[in-house]
Amino acid sequence: MALMLISVLLLLVSVLRIVLLERRSGATSYLAAPFFAIAVLELFDFFALNYFQPEVDWKRCALFVEALLPSVWLILSLTYARDIPERGVPLKHRLLVGASLMLVLVPALLPVASFYYAPDFPAEPVLFLADVGYYFYVAILVLLVVALMNFEATLANASSEALWRVKLDIVALGSMLAVLVFYYSNALLYRSLNLELAPLRSLLFVIASVMMLYARSHWRGSARVKISQAVVLKSVVMAVVAAYLIMLGALGEGMKYFGPLFPRVLILSLGFVAGILLLLLLLSDRAKRELKVLLHKHFYQSKYDYRAQWLGLTERLSTFEDGDDLVKRVLLAYCEIFGVKGAALYQHQQGCGWYCVASTLELEPLRETISDDNPILTSLRERQWVFCSSDPNRELTPREWDFLARYGISFVVPLFEGESLSGFIVLGAQVVPDEQYRYEDFDLMKTIARQVSVAMQHQRLSEQLTQAKAMEAVGSLATFVVHDLKNLAATISLVLENAREHIDNPEFQQDMLNSLGNTTRKMHHMIGRLRNLGESELLQRRPVDLLTLTQSCAAMVQGRAISVLGSQQVVLGDREELQKVLLNLFLNAVEASPPETPIAAEVGCNGTPFVKVTDQGCGMSPRFIRNDLFVPFRTSKRTGLGIGLYQSRQIVTAHGGRIDVASVEGEGTVFTVHLPVAEDDAASGVIAAA
Repeated sequence: MALMLISVLLLLVSVLRIVLLERRSGATSYLAAPFFAIAVLELFDFFALNYFQPEVDWKRCALFVEALLPSVWLILSLTYARDIPERGVPLKHRLLVGASLMLVLVPALLPVASFYYAPDFPAEPVLFLADVGYYFYVAILVLLVVALMNFEATLANASSEALWRVKLDIVALGSMLAVLVFYYSNALLYRSLNLELAPLRSLLFVIASVMMLYARSHWRGSARVKISQAVVLKSVVMAVVAAYLIMLGALGEGMKYFGPLFPRVLILSLGFVAGILLLLLLLSDRAKRELKVLLHKHFYQSKYDYRAQWLGLTERLSTFEDGDDLVKRVLLAYCEIFGVKGAALYQHQQGCGWYCVASTLELEPLRETISDDNPILTSLRERQWVFCSSDPNRELTPREWDFLARYGISFVVPLFEGESLSGFIVLGAQVVPDEQYRYEDFDLMKTIARQVSVAMQHQRLSEQLTQAKAMEAVGSLATFVVHDLKNLAATISLVLENAREHIDNPEFQQDMLNSLGNTTRKMHHMIGRLRNLGESELLQRRPVDLLTLTQSCAAMVQGRAISVLGSQQVVLGDREELQKVLLNLFLNAVEASPPETPIAAEVGCNGTPFVKVTDQGCGMSPRFIRNDLFVPFRTSKRTGLGIGLYQSRQIVTAHGGRIDVASVEGEGTVFTVHLPVAEDDAASGVIAAA
C-alpha cells in the first residue's frame, strides 16, 4: 500500500513540475490533466482499501474519476506535440471526445450496485462486475486503446529532431495507458476488478512519473508533428492489444495457478518494466547505431547500403521548400547516416576573408567565424579530404584544438565548387564514442558533399533567377508607366506646337486649358494606381456613350483632324480605361499616316456596339499582325515601346469585348473595338441625359 502513496506523491510532483515549466515557457498543453486524474484515482482506491472514513463511498468517487479518464487521455493524445491546423481538431475527433464525456453521466444517474457488488470488500479486494459495470469498463477500455493509438501515430510521424524531444514523454504516457489497458482488460476477462493488482498499477505510475520528471529536468523544448492519415491507419497498437486479449483468453484459466499474490505481481511488474526498457532501447540513437555497426561488421561486406543511401539523399534534395530547408535536410542526413549528435554548415563570405555559420542542427550555437588561413581549412584545401579530429593533426594550434573540443566536433567535410572551397560541414560528437570510422565512411561523406554542393549551387542560382525575374517585372512595369507618360507628353507637345500660332485665340486658349487639365488629371490617376500597386484593380463600370467618348478623344489629338461619324451607342464600361484605348488607336493612326491623309472614326452597332478607326497609312504585314502586333515590347516604330496595343487589348478583354484588325501594307489599317451592350435602362438614361 505504501507504493500507492508514493505513486500519488510522484504524480502530484509531476503535475506541479509540468505546470511550472509551461508557465515559464509560455506554452500550454493538457499534459498535467491525466497525471492529476490518476493521482486522484490512486488516492481514492487507497482510501477504499484502507477503510479510511467509511462513511464516504470512495469507490463511487473513483467511478467518476474513471469515467473522466477516457476524455482526458483522448484530449491529450490528440493535441500533445501535434501541429494543430488553423481550423482546429477535426470534427470526428471532437465528436469522439464529446461522446467520451457522456460516460460521466453513467455513475451520476445509476446506483453503485448496478456497477458491481463486493460482499467482503475491503477484506477481499475484489469487485464483481454487474452488466452495467461490465459495459462501462468496455467503453473505457476501447477509448483508452484509441488514445494509445493516437500516441503511437504521433511517435510514428515524428521527425528525428521531434522524436529526440518527445520520446521520453510518449514512452511515459504510453506505459501509463498500457497498464490501464491491462488492468481493465483483466477485469473484463474475469468480470471483476481485482484491486490486488493495484501495486502493479502504482509501480508503473511511479516509473512513468520518474521518466516525466527526468524529461522536464532535461527539457529540450516542444515539438510539432504533422500526422499522416496513412500512418494512423497502420497501427501497431491495435494489433498488439488484439494479440494480448487473445492471449489472455487462452491463458485465462492458467493464470489462476501462477502462485501466491506476490510472485504474480512481481512477474507482471518485471514484464512491464522489461517492455518499457525495450522500447527505450529501440528509441535510443546510440543503441540503434551500435546494433547497425555490429551487424555490418560481422554480417555484411559493406558498412552502408549505398543504393538506399543514394535514394534517400536524392529524395531529401528534391523535396525541399527553400534554401534553409535544404540545408537542414543535408545536416540531418549527415547526422542520421554517420551517427553524430549534431552538425553545422559554414559558408564563405565573398570579399571578407572568412567563413561564418549558415545553419546548425542540434549543436551548440556556433557564433564564431573561421578565417581563410585557418589550419583546418588549409588541410581541407591541400588534401581535399575529410578532416578527422581524432587524427594527430600536428599542424593545429591550441586555439583550433579548443574550438574542436568546445563543440565536440568529430569531422569537417569540405564543400568544393570547382577548385574553390565554398564551405564545409562540421559534424558533432559521435553517438557511439568508440566507433571506428574508416576510408569507407570518409569516402561516403565526400561523395554526399559533392552532391550537396551541386544542389546548393542550383538553389543559389534559382534564387538569383527569381531575383532577376523580379527586377525584370519592375522593368516591365516601368515600361508601361513610360508608355502612358509618352502618350501624355505627346498630347502636351501638340498643345505647345499649336500654341505658337494660336495662343491669342480665346477659343484655342479654352481648348488648351481643357487639354492640360485632362492630362494633369490622368497623371494624378496614374500616380494613384502606382501607389496602390499589388492591390486588385477593378473596372469602374458605368454607362458610357461611345459616340460622345470618341468625339472627345478625337478632339484631344491636337494638330490633326479626325472625323467622327455614327450613331449614339451606350456600353457599360470604365470611361477612363476606354479613353486610353481610343487615344492609343488615334495616336497610332496619326503616327502611321502622312500629314494630309484622312483619319476617320465610326461608331455603330453590328450585333454589339463598336468603334472603327480607319487610316490610310503604311499598313502592316500579315506576319507582323500574327506574331508581333499584340505582343508586349515588340513594335515597328523606332521610338515606340510596343505595349500600347497590348495594354489596349487587355482593357477591352477585361470589358468582355475584343479588338479586330484588318491591314494592307501601303494602303492603311482598320481597327475595330467591339464592346458588350449596356442594359436598356442604363442606355436610355444616358441617351436622355445627352
